[in-house]
Amino acid sequence: MNMPGNDFRTLQIEIVRMRIAFRQCVMRLLKNHGVGISYEMVQVMSSLWREQGVSQQVLAERTAKGKATLSSLMNNLERKGYIYRREDPADRRNKLVFMTPEGEAFWHRILPLLNEQYARLEQHLGLQRIQRMTRELMEIEDALQKA
Repeated sequence: MNMPGNDFRTLQIEIVRMRIAFRQCVMRLLKNHGVGISYEMVQVMSSLWREQGVSQQVLAERTAKGKATLSSLMNNLERKGYIYRREDPADRRNKLVFMTPEGEAFWHRILPLLNEQYARLEQHLGLQRIQRMTRELMEIEDALQKA
């Protein structure tokens, strides 16, 4: 007999497994190309590539990282010379994060590697299938937020 909620539990486990597999896939790519940053740093850089001058709080939300984890990532990226932080003129308690020219150059170097990997995965899975799964996951997220 199928217990209520078992299918949803299985879905939850598979989503977590997929996230882990995706992280490992990107980490292998970075390691194979001698890129000296972590998957989590790539997440931060990717977010900054889309929009610079955002607060650390926004970055934490966009990368699903806690404040302590994000702070450590920021410190490491700053030491590498890829980002810098400035006080928010509207609220001095907040720091805004920007990519340095070195960070932008680095991002331009690794972006083609990431795009090639995504293209291979897209070709393997099919664009329509990816779009359908994305819509379905967004529906599940919406249902969870309303529950």
